[in-house]
Amino acid sequence: MITSTNKAHTLGDWASLAIQKHFEKFLKHEANVLKDKHPEDLHQMRVGMRRLRSAITGFAPAIDLPKSAQEKKIGNIARTLGKLRDLDVLHEALEKKYQPTLPGKEKKSLDKVLNQLDKQRTQAFAQVKTTLESDAYQSLKQSLTKWLNKPSYKRIAQMPIQEVLPDLLLPQISELLLHPGWLVGAEVKDGEIHILEGLSPATVEQHLADDGNLLHSLRKEAKRTRYQMEVLDDFYGETYNTYLEEVKRIQSILGQIQDSFILSEFMTDSLRSDMKNHLPNLANQLTGANYQSWQEWQSIHQRYLNPETRTNFRAMILQPNIEA
Repeated sequence: MITSTNKAHTLGDWASLAIQKHFEKFLKHEANVLKDKHPEDLHQMRVGMRRLRSAITGFAPAIDLPKSAQEKKIGNIARTLGKLRDLDVLHEALEKKYQPTLPGKEKKSLDKVLNQLDKQRTQAFAQVKTTLESDAYQSLKQSLTKWLNKPSYKRIAQMPIQEVLPDLLLPQISELLLHPGWLVGAEVKDGEIHILEGLSPATVEQHLADDGNLLHSLRKEAKRTRYQMEVLDDFYGETYNTYLEEVKRIQSILGQIQDSFILSEFMTDSLRSDMKNHLPNLANQLTGANYQSWQEWQSIHQRYLNPETRTNFRAMILQPNIEA
């Protein structure tokens, strides 16, 4: 088993290193997640599993994993962790960010919502505990441990890593650049794409209501792209890191919008009516936060709809630092 990047030369070597790194990361937090003492452990375990899933997907041409350790198995477990993590994020935002800013009447309404949220979290944690104690999860860990001790590769894994870097990265870059979410808040006229500028907060809210799922999907694609780029950043230079930082920014901005969307949806379901009827101040704050995020989004949105940016992104991937 390869334990250092200095000894990693082939596609298979780097696949093994990536899988080992993220496998160890989520295992490190497993015990504390079961103790349920700190939300950060859950977050880190979930991130580790997501990155492991991305590594397995990205290096799929080179690795031969057992069925119990396939990407779909990891995805199912990660989604269970994700449900609990979403509730933690929601609770923290409501309790620490928004509740202190609300008038007394709205605070009482929010207290009822928080109580309901606590009940849902108890159920979600029970599901996480059941999942982490399940035969499927134990089998996943055992299979990955066995594979890392004696990796099984496909023939292409023998290729020098430098020779296949663009082939690994470009499919994911294409998935990102071809995502339909880029056209949310834009229009196509005479074959040219134009950003819709000067939209009112109400119009932005309508776009988010109509196409929020597309933006959420684009965020997930940006996350997968980020993870894959981070695995291979040793082989590129400053320009690569600039694009990587922009992909992180795309993920972050769209994440802010998604968090507000989830919060609004949860409040409406909990209150069984429009949030504005019970928590008008909170509703206005969320509208303002979405509008601010939309303004941040527009600059990078414009940049990635520019053909020159997209061409340069692809061209940069084709030119790894062979001496790295």
